[in-house]
This record gives sequence, C-alpha cells and structure tokens, in this order.
Amino acid sequence: MLAYIARRILASVPVMIVVALFVFLLLRLTPGDPAAIIAGDMATPAQLDQIRQSLGLNEPLVTQFVTWSGQLLSGDFGRSLISRTPVLTLIGQRLEPTLSLAIVTMIITLVLSIPMGVLAAWRHGSLTDSAVMAVSVLGFSIPVFVTGYIFIQIFAIDLRIFPVQGFKSISEGFWPFFSRIFLPALTLATIYIALIARMTRAAMLDVLGEDYVRTARAKGLSERVVLFRHALRNAAVPILTVVGTGFALMISGVVVTESVFNIPGLGRLTVDAILARDYPVIQALILLTSGIYVVINLLIDISYAFMDPRIRY
Repeated sequence: MLAYIARRILASVPVMIVVALFVFLLLRLTPGDPAAIIAGDMATPAQLDQIRQSLGLNEPLVTQFVTWSGQLLSGDFGRSLISRTPVLTLIGQRLEPTLSLAIVTMIITLVLSIPMGVLAAWRHGSLTDSAVMAVSVLGFSIPVFVTGYIFIQIFAIDLRIFPVQGFKSISEGFWPFFSRIFLPALTLATIYIALIARMTRAAMLDVLGEDYVRTARAKGLSERVVLFRHALRNAAVPILTVVGTGFALMISGVVVTESVFNIPGLGRLTVDAILARDYPVIQALILLTSGIYVVINLLIDISYAFMDPRIRY
C-alpha cells in the first residue's frame, strides 16, 4: 500500500511542474503591463521602468521563472503587485468563506442526491424515477446566478428567513454563520445534486441486477439493507469519483455564487486579481487549485485501493 501511495505522489510531481510552467508563460505572454496598472495613467516612462525593474519584469523569462520557482520551493509565493500584501496572507483571508461554502454545499448535496439516486434506481421506470430525473435536468438547466436570485427573492425578501448577502465566520456564532451560508450553499448544490443523483442512479442500476443482490434478497434482508449496505457499497466507486471532483470544482469554481451573495472568498479574489493582472496572486490561486485536484485524485485512488485489493500493488 505504501509503495502504491508513493508511486501516486511521484506521478503528481510532473503534473504540478507542467502546470507551474504553463501558468507562468500564459500570464507573462498575454498582453498587458502590470507596471502601468500599478502606476496609473499619469505615470511617466521613467516611473514605469522603475516599477518594472523593482518587480523583476525586465529580466528574461527564464530568469524570472527560475527566481519564481525558487521562491515557491521555499514557501514564498511573493507579494501582490497591487496591495504589496503577501499572497499567502491574501489567500488565508479568503480561504474560510470558500471552504465553508464548499463543505456546506457538499453536505447538502450528499444528504439529498444519494437518496434521490438510490430511490430512482429502486423505482426504475416509475413516476418517482421520472420525477428525480426531471429535477436533475432542471438543476442542470438553470444557471447558478438565476437560482441564486430566485432563492434570495423567496427566502430572504419574501419570507425573510435568511439574510440577503454577506458572510459571518463560524467563530461569531453558529446561527449567524449558518444563516448566511445556507442560501449560497443551496444555490451551488443544485448543480451537484443533479449530477450526483444521476450518477448514483446509473451506478445503482448497474449493480441491482447482480447475483449478490438477488442472494441478499433471497435471504430475506430488508430492501433498505439490500440497497444501502450491499448495492450502494459496490456502486460507490464512480460516485466517489464524482463527489471528489465536485468538491474540487466547488473550491475553484464558486466565482458566480460568491458574486451573487457578496461572499469575500477565493472566487472574488480570483476575479479581482485577473482584472488587475496581479501575476503572483493569479499564479498562486491556479497552483492552489491544481494542488487541490491532485490531492483529491490521490485520495480517490487510495480509496479505490482500499475497496479493491487487486490495485494496491
């Protein structure tokens, strides 16, 4: 098992190196001058050149990449070109809202989507199955920002159950935290509920006709035990893959949801950094996202190894 984990970790190293090189070249070779953004429209050529010199932008690309790579290996992601704040500090300030949103969204998603998928597979071809599939199609079809505004209108403006926008840390109390994170999480969960419910249904349909399921039923086990202890356990591999990938997407792709609900998370930070061409922040965010994908895929592979001993070595 340890050898398998070591191989998977080593296989991820070239991926991160390629991602780092791609991000560095993509940002450096696209049009735009960070020095001009920092200095403003009234800056003189001498001032612009001084800023480029202080930021190292006049150095050859190879020199810039080597310097940047050395800083990364030492844990230094640089400073924001705009605020001059350390990049890790900026990310740390925005990490809690995004992680909170992703975790609450995943909890809502799993609580609703897996039972829906199991129920749809169990009642395959029935009205219940059609209803679950219709809800899934609806979840895929409506844009997230539209769903967000609908929920704001119903739950925040009409019923006045939840605040319209904003974020509170859980350290300020559970209800202030939950009341502000629930609507954004429910909004974001609509897509993932649709995706995981459909995947659960398809995976369950593949295993419900297997011999071990018929044997479990022949032994007189209840349908609940057959469905959740025997069928769902063996259908878990594709579901786990979608859940893991979905969680990574939640962390890296919450720009629209955070904008609609005015949540100061990583999505908002990404948009601000792109508009300002803040190279160090953009690079750190993309590397963070790539690292999250690598770690989650590694955890999924390890889970596969535990579930299927044939792939442990």
